[in-house]
Amino acid sequence: MKFGLFYEHQMPRPWTGESELRLYQEALDQVELADRLGIDYVWEVEHHFLEEYSHSPAPEVFLAACSQRTKRIRLGHGVMLMAPSYNHPARAAERIAVLDLVSNGRVEWGTGESATAMEMGGFLVSPDEKTAMWQEATEQAANMLAMNPYPGFKGRYFEMPCRNLVPKPAQRPHPPMWVACSRRETIHRAARHGLGALAFAFVEPEQAGKWVQEYYDIIRSEECVPIAHTVNPNIALVCGLSVHEDEQEAIRRGLDGFRFFGYSLGYYGLFGQHVPGRTSVWDKFLEVKDTLPDNAGRGGIGTPDQVREHLMRYERLGVDQIIFVQQSGNNRHEHICESLELFARTLLPEFKARDAEREERKRRELAPFIEAALARKPRLPEMAEAEIPVVEAFGRKGANVGVAQASTFNDRGGAISVPRFDPHARKSGTG
Repeated sequence: MKFGLFYEHQMPRPWTGESELRLYQEALDQVELADRLGIDYVWEVEHHFLEEYSHSPAPEVFLAACSQRTKRIRLGHGVMLMAPSYNHPARAAERIAVLDLVSNGRVEWGTGESATAMEMGGFLVSPDEKTAMWQEATEQAANMLAMNPYPGFKGRYFEMPCRNLVPKPAQRPHPPMWVACSRRETIHRAARHGLGALAFAFVEPEQAGKWVQEYYDIIRSEECVPIAHTVNPNIALVCGLSVHEDEQEAIRRGLDGFRFFGYSLGYYGLFGQHVPGRTSVWDKFLEVKDTLPDNAGRGGIGTPDQVREHLMRYERLGVDQIIFVQQSGNNRHEHICESLELFARTLLPEFKARDAEREERKRRELAPFIEAALARKPRLPEMAEAEIPVVEAFGRKGANVGVAQASTFNDRGGAISVPRFDPHARKSGTG
């Protein structure tokens, strides 16, 4: 089983002018530490307008910064919102490709729909159509990365003509793809599409075991018809982490932060009434904190021995990755780092030793099923050479679109000459 870190960039009120700067710089320090310690993944969300719960609207920027401070940790969008109102599919694909290049091929491409009134209302996304938007945009963005040229598309939610998207990513045909899941039904959808399942739900091992079994049963079946150009058979779950040699200290350092994580998630997704720029989610949390269940994140809170037993329950059930929530509520930077270091020193080596053999066994067992699934994938046909359209520059049509004519204004050395007319036509005598 592998391990990752999960970042929402939570920031409870009250704020100062330095709060967000410190939040991001501490997160970068934590990721750099995780890379040195051997943690496998960092996952960064994309959320908009969710004050206090998530100050993370541009995960590609944060992950690019992580890429330059780390060497091996995988960089995961957890997730990129794929409705065209959030991210046009071509822009989504371009950013994935560039991040993969600057990170030397370390991107994990998590995708999703979003689920809150604050976000969907802000970008005018219809809740009834968000799944269909996700599917159309995700499939076409993957096609853009894999095809040369992309033949164009006219769908229900976006259209674009034939273009060749550049650059292409380091991982061909594209980085491994995932989808956010919060319910049994979306776990099944992930498997049917051949995508990794980012199960952002705190579930007990018994429930997780059913999800894993059903997910891999579908991966092995004819129901699996990939939406992407590869199959990524993986299922990941989230879990709080606050590990300390003293159980009570682990609880003191982590429990309230995990309680706030769960409360604020429910606030924005289920029951909240929010006044933008005014409501304090933290104050509302404090009003009811003592009435909330005290088991939020408890499985990952405790001594190394307690956390080991908790994680081994998921490992035995076939969970591929546990993603740790640490930066939540007012959890302190130094406590997050100390917990990571203790986990890496006392627990990580034994899980890594077992994971290498398990991964190879899984790869061999699933190979024929993945091959069969990819053979079932419906594909956009490649364009014949004669079908690829010629795109004429605006100047050929007499349009003035403001292209600089440097040679017109400066005939001294150092200017960059921009031809106003086609020099190839002059050379051939046809101009």
